Amino acid sequence: MITIMTKREASISRKTNETSIKVELNLDGTGKYDIQTGIGFFDHMLEQLSRHSLIDMKIRADGDLHIDAHHTTEDVGIAIGQALSKALGDRAGITRYASLDLAMDETLTRAALDVSGRPFLIWQAEFSRDKVGDFDTELFQEFFQAFSQNAGITLHVTNIYGSNNHHIAETCFKAVARCLRTAIEIDPRQKGVIPSTKGTLNG
Repeated sequence: MITIMTKREASISRKTNETSIKVELNLDGTGKYDIQTGIGFFDHMLEQLSRHSLIDMKIRADGDLHIDAHHTTEDVGIAIGQALSKALGDRAGITRYASLDLAMDETLTRAALDVSGRPFLIWQAEFSRDKVGDFDTELFQEFFQAFSQNAGITLHVTNIYGSNNHHIAETCFKAVARCLRTAIEIDPRQKGVIPSTKGTLNG
């Protein structure tokens, strides 16, 4: 069930045999978050996504964590992506493109995105360990794949260098967040205009 709220807000509920997810987004927020997925490190990363994109996020997830974190991570990505796409509507007036190099101590990560309606992910980030805390590092790509596909955005994430796995993960989320903040902002020079020669950003 998807509900479109006032302004650029959306709420989505997603329930399967593996997970039950509820996501609420306000694209014109201040980066407030209330996130509980049952996965500590994942919560920490989603908090970075909210805080640095200035998208208010409320997320509740109840998943089959007795198996592993895969289903919960992927389904949260799906739900956030769907909510973002719905909140953007026809995407009229948005800046659309953004890119950023983000530094954190010894780590540098680049993100670039196009809020195009055409989903695609390029993921170039390697980890020297299988886990950060109790979280499988391979699930970072799964999250961004689910998110980009369902948000309808082209997303490129490249870790240029870094040695600390926590920092690598965190810079990926922060860089994407800062790009989202820029790309979904309303451009005052083209308010109400879809930034495409095609006249649509819905695929």
